[in-house]
Amino acid sequence: MLAVCGGKGGCGKTTTTLGLLRELARQGPVLAVDADRDMPDLAPLAGVPLAPTLGDLDDGTGIRDLARPLPDRPTGAVVPAAPGDDREDLRRVLRRAAASGGPTLVDCPAGAGPAAVTPVRVADRALVVTTTAPPSLRDAAKTASLARAVGTPVAGAVLTGADEVHDGIRRLLGTRVTPVPRALDPVAAPEVRRARRRLVDRLW
Repeated sequence: MLAVCGGKGGCGKTTTTLGLLRELARQGPVLAVDADRDMPDLAPLAGVPLAPTLGDLDDGTGIRDLARPLPDRPTGAVVPAAPGDDREDLRRVLRRAAASGGPTLVDCPAGAGPAAVTPVRVADRALVVTTTAPPSLRDAAKTASLARAVGTPVAGAVLTGADEVHDGIRRLLGTRVTPVPRALDPVAAPEVRRARRRLVDRLW
């Protein structure tokens, strides 16, 4: 399980999650879970129904029963978040997702509160997403430190809206950083897809 995380909202976590989902789905079944209850944007961005959600998981339901396949790539599927609904035990839900077989991505909430820490703690690895803006970079460094503090290795970082990565950013984040260029279509543009394929090759 890979937690796609970052300290700032709007840094590109959801777009990165969807891009990785689409690239990995070329290789076989892959699941993306939206754990961001405050801004549950993964399902609408992916073009899948907003229900059922994580809140519908019970003992008689498998996590993949809730997953909605991508319209044009059904080997990739999304489990929508339950907006404003904290009834489900997120840690239990994510562990069930991880045990379902195949790669699992988690679109994490922004910040460093309990809702953001839980998916990072459960995941096997963390991928930190940031823009080039100094506040976003500082928050990304805090997110990377948080992941390491809870025992989750940082597998890498994504620098959105960038064509290159300066050494200072690598030192700040303490991991390998993949630049993803700015594009009108941040999911399907050829230059963005090439960058995400490089990221997939590094992570898997």
